[in-house]
Amino acid sequence: MNPAPASLPAVAADALAGRTVIITGAHGGLGAEAAKACARAGATVVLAGRRVPKLNRVYDAVKALGPEPALYPLDLAGADPADYAALAEKVATELGGLHGLLHCAAEFTGLAPLEATDPEAFVRCLHVNLTAPWLLTQACLPWLRQSGDSAVVFVTDDPARIGKPYWGAYGLAKLGLAHLVHQLSAETDATPVRESGLEPGPMRTDLRARAYADEAQLRVPAPAAYAPACVHLLSPAGAAHRGQVWAPRVPSP
Repeated sequence: MNPAPASLPAVAADALAGRTVIITGAHGGLGAEAAKACARAGATVVLAGRRVPKLNRVYDAVKALGPEPALYPLDLAGADPADYAALAEKVATELGGLHGLLHCAAEFTGLAPLEATDPEAFVRCLHVNLTAPWLLTQACLPWLRQSGDSAVVFVTDDPARIGKPYWGAYGLAKLGLAHLVHQLSAETDATPVRESGLEPGPMRTDLRARAYADEAQLRVPAPAAYAPACVHLLSPAGAAHRGQVWAPRVPSP
């Protein structure tokens, strides 16, 4: 059972000092804002994503806020286990270890009935949102265990919404991701690695706009509102949410 929503706690300025964190989907939305927040908290951020021009812009912003980041182009839809293993090893050996992994990458093309969904699009969506995050996590676990304290954070979604009709493979994958948090945490509870989920509320992102095209976007917070929650879960303080999916509250705009 997940805890009730709670307000975001204050994040210490050095909450991630000396830590190296991989962020997928770092080219936009929550991924980009989380990367900036992690840098402000002292982390060396590895920016992983498939949109290189956007990654470059995030790189410049992150570099101005904290330790110099690393840029790692990665398309989750086309990568295989060997690619994930190479990423994990390169980061851990060249950047002084691996201490955190934040899964922000997501694939969603819009609401549609399952029967009318193209099979290839269904499989791709399921892979990017569930299979790929697990395979990357699996590749990183041996390196994360070498740190005294490390964290894997999966960004989930509201099950009351995505469990409804027409959310397709995205909804199925995000429901599976939440279960993965609980299952994997139970299997690693005796290790230094802790897993948790972050269930942000509605955010002004391109993904949400595909489901709510006529929504007045200003009625929901920008992704930056949830960036401190990412830092909190990646930091030692995040141990309080081990094995849980956390749904923090943020003020309405």
